[in-house]
Amino acid sequence: MKIFLAAPLFSEAERAFNAQIAKNLRENCFEVWLAQEAPFLQHGHHEEKKRIYEDDILALKTSDVVVAVLDGAEVDSGVAYEMGYAKALGKPLVGLKTDYRTFSGMEEVNLMLAVSVSALCKNINEVIDFLSKTK
Repeated sequence: MKIFLAAPLFSEAERAFNAQIAKNLRENCFEVWLAQEAPFLQHGHHEEKKRIYEDDILALKTSDVVVAVLDGAEVDSGVAYEMGYAKALGKPLVGLKTDYRTFSGMEEVNLMLAVSVSALCKNINEVIDFLSKTK
């Protein structure tokens, strides 16, 4: 099963967390695509940005499922975009929310994201259990 791991990657802590998630998934025989392992933006010119965007979209298109990290006071805008794109492609989505903060008094995450996911998991073991049942 090919997993697209949608996750914020802008701090050292986020990248370390993402790397651990990817490691755990790979140890359970899942193939993982993680943007932070692909070439980063180095120069900021349009062609470079376009190449990174196209690589990301290709990875989404060729994945079987998207696992999205939904931590934070607000879900990362790139993660939300990737989730919407994947949903439009008909890809199943699995949310991972280890953060106890909620979006509102009635929602753990924004309703558009919450309704889109097949499962909203609290830790990586729940993600692995869910994915193992859907192989």
